[in-house]
Amino acid sequence: MEFKSHMDLALKEARAAAERGEVPVGAVVVAPDGCVVVSAGNRTRELSDPTAHAEILAIRAACQAAGSERLPNHDLYVTLEPCPMCAAAIGFARIRRLYFGASDPKSGGVLHGARVFEQIQNHHAPQVYDGIDEAASLSLLQRFFSVRR
Repeated sequence: MEFKSHMDLALKEARAAAERGEVPVGAVVVAPDGCVVVSAGNRTRELSDPTAHAEILAIRAACQAAGSERLPNHDLYVTLEPCPMCAAAIGFARIRRLYFGASDPKSGGVLHGARVFEQIQNHHAPQVYDGIDEAASLSLLQRFFSVRR
């Protein structure tokens, strides 16, 4: 099967999050057949929920659709390197592959900071591919924060 990136949809979700005043992060869960299961954007402020990150919302909805707490053979696209909380959820959900756009040296939990998938306590580590549409993801984040600072 030929690789098809779904980062365009994740970026669309990130832009929608920015329009709602949320940090512009979007996520997409893709089924083993390559079909999009769900997409989501950050909603922490809207829902008054610090766990309402795009990845968490997408994983919750995909698990509900699958009728399972695990998503083996599913892939996750996200515009920003997942934080430690989201990285842990990705591992618990048994996501097969993680694709992300911009790295997050300050708050990331995959390649930076906690490096969740490298910890001995971690039970599952997805294949990780970074830098997917990195420039577009980074630009969106920089524009969002430049207006607020």
